[in-house]
Amino acid sequence: MPVTIRRARIGDLQGMQNANLHNLPENYTMKYYLYHLLSWPEASFVAVSTDDMEENVEQKGDIQYMADDDTDADADKTPHGHITSLSVMRSYRRTGLAEKLMRECLYAICESFGGEYVSLHVRESNRAALHLYRDTLEFTVLSVEKGYYQDGEDAYYMRKDLKLDELVPSKFQKGQVDDLQTPLV
Repeated sequence: MPVTIRRARIGDLQGMQNANLHNLPENYTMKYYLYHLLSWPEASFVAVSTDDMEENVEQKGDIQYMADDDTDADADKTPHGHITSLSVMRSYRRTGLAEKLMRECLYAICESFGGEYVSLHVRESNRAALHLYRDTLEFTVLSVEKGYYQDGEDAYYMRKDLKLDELVPSKFQKGQVDDLQTPLV
């Protein structure tokens, strides 16, 4: 079955929570996912595979974004976003799916919200994520936040400057096809 990326919908929330529960040590409540989806629908995406009947949808990954409006932390008030969660089911890792979800979200942050940069936190021990963010997507490590995670592990605080003309929109973002017609894998 082909995998497609589309904007997340209310009906995807259970699958998003399930993907995070299976893949990440830090998890959020359903209310948290709903808040993100209702607040920033343009930048919340899921990767799904569907059969011909389309009522059987199986979620393969998701990404959550939030506008970062903490003015204490950002005195210059530059519009920006923060990636709160990226999760890809184990059987779909190393297929480019995480990169495609990220690129979709980065474009949406810049195009829809005027974001000039995006930030995220990643566990120091998460080598695959570090490779994706630092080497593939060209994020920069700005600092190490000691004991950031609940289990005491440190986090890299990473950031990427965004320029719309350097980001490649997908066919979905250009409005050329509907959100379930673009094969991904």
